[in-house]
Amino acid sequence: MKINLPDKLYYSIGEVAKAFDVNTSLIRYWEQEFPIIKPKKNKKGNRYFTPEDIKNLQIIYHLVKEKGYTLDGAKIALTTNSKISETITIIDRLEFVKAELLKLKESLADRNVE
Repeated sequence: MKINLPDKLYYSIGEVAKAFDVNTSLIRYWEQEFPIIKPKKNKKGNRYFTPEDIKNLQIIYHLVKEKGYTLDGAKIALTTNSKISETITIIDRLEFVKAELLKLKESLADRNVE
């Protein structure tokens, strides 16, 4: 899953939820369930997520939403599979390459029609 976030030091919970297309309550719930997500909080209690938090959320999203893991299963996978982050990165790269190849295929098909 490719998320569209600008390069920043911190992201608000609203930005994160929008990028993942989920409710802010789900982000807060995952924060409670997964100790690897540790957003900074200001005096008002507003959460600010770092790029590392975003990376961890992306892994959790992949496991839970895309692979269908239960929360307990995702917790186990995070603790036992040290290469899961690399796997997610490779999947993202492959999805990007696939999208580029599909664009190329469409442009070649358009040329053949004309």
